[in-house]
Amino acid sequence: MNKKVAFYTLGCKLNFSETSTIARNFNDEGFDRVDFAEKADIYVINTCSVTENADKRFKTIVKQAQKANPDAFVAAVGCYAQLKPQELADVNGVDLVLGATEKFKITDYINDLSKNDFGEVHSCEIEDADFYVGSYSIGDRTRAFLKVQDGCDYKCTYCTIPLARGISRSDTMANVLENAREISAKNIKEIVLTGVNIGDYGKGEFGNKKHEHTFLDLVTELDKVEGIERLRISSIEPNLLKNDTIDLVSKSRAFVPHFHIPLQSGSNDILKKMKRRYMRELYVDRVAKIKEVMPHACIGVDVIVGFPGETDEHFLETYNFLTDLDISYLHVFTYSERDNTEAATMDNVVPNNVRSKRSKMLRGLSVKKRRAFYESQIGSARTVLFESENKAGYIHGFTENYVKVKIPWNPELVNTLHQVELTEIDDDGLVRLKFVEALLKAN
Repeated sequence: MNKKVAFYTLGCKLNFSETSTIARNFNDEGFDRVDFAEKADIYVINTCSVTENADKRFKTIVKQAQKANPDAFVAAVGCYAQLKPQELADVNGVDLVLGATEKFKITDYINDLSKNDFGEVHSCEIEDADFYVGSYSIGDRTRAFLKVQDGCDYKCTYCTIPLARGISRSDTMANVLENAREISAKNIKEIVLTGVNIGDYGKGEFGNKKHEHTFLDLVTELDKVEGIERLRISSIEPNLLKNDTIDLVSKSRAFVPHFHIPLQSGSNDILKKMKRRYMRELYVDRVAKIKEVMPHACIGVDVIVGFPGETDEHFLETYNFLTDLDISYLHVFTYSERDNTEAATMDNVVPNNVRSKRSKMLRGLSVKKRRAFYESQIGSARTVLFESENKAGYIHGFTENYVKVKIPWNPELVNTLHQVELTEIDDDGLVRLKFVEALLKAN
């Protein structure tokens, strides 16, 4: 009987894409993948260290694995495993910790699945993380996360990602396109491009700093791949989102009118302290350009509250800036100190209760922004990609411009695209719809 392996992924889309690649490696070695709640011979936890909460969750997840099988081998990989390998190795039940360069070779380390008395660490110096490993994830049969870039050369004062993932480097254009064709052949309708700093695509493509290709080159070529119904750009830095890319998306065959653009603060004073590579005026310009050529586009925003030195005036600057901006929703992060970052040593620390209050205010603003965006779409005709999960008798899906919709469960709709008219918003804040075409059968 084959050995069984289970995976748990913390953090971003990039982690999910890499977990899928690691899982395929296990499959090639004869392992059967099972759900994390089931009994397995080995549990692999792909860690994140963007927030303090992700660190704390790790111990809880290890306990879940031990409850499912006390004799199982437990391995930790990912960003937290690179940043604090010994801390993870010291957690009761952890047998193996692999850093940034070792995680894709995990099957080489597990010839013996017997429990260790102490967690074994294999962690590189982050300067050695200078090569690229391509990845893509396939989750619910409707959408795949395609990794195109890794690492970051930016020096944002709050961020540990460069310490956890190394320098900016890119997949080759040929490999990205080949992965996209593989995904398409699996009848997956949507690909989400992911990476640490995807707008920097092309740097390190062939092991050097020179840009052989640009992000515009990448999206231009991906738009030509047959069989992909939708392409979605994940988070992209405002200074790297150029007009020509926005124009391409507006005329594209497959790229959808949805952008997620980190802002982090609406105060130029705070942006400077964060060492971001733009001021708020550039952000206004990016939003205006998108809305000029795609008035129906959805724009999501990352924002951090409670950064050291953020006064009430700075926060209100951010709040009012976002209130006036034509955006669709917010991802709000409460600042948390990370070891070995410049921000962790800054003065004028914002009390935790103030951070929480500011976070709550911005989350409330996000609800209003999303509702207003959804209301602006009522009466419009859109295309919905339906997902595979039955949630309390309903099937959900997303329009090309990221409006979440629901209708009563119908399994024939799973992984199909349909022309619909958005009709009303329900109590859950989701949009109801009616079909404006004959129902398509699932392919």
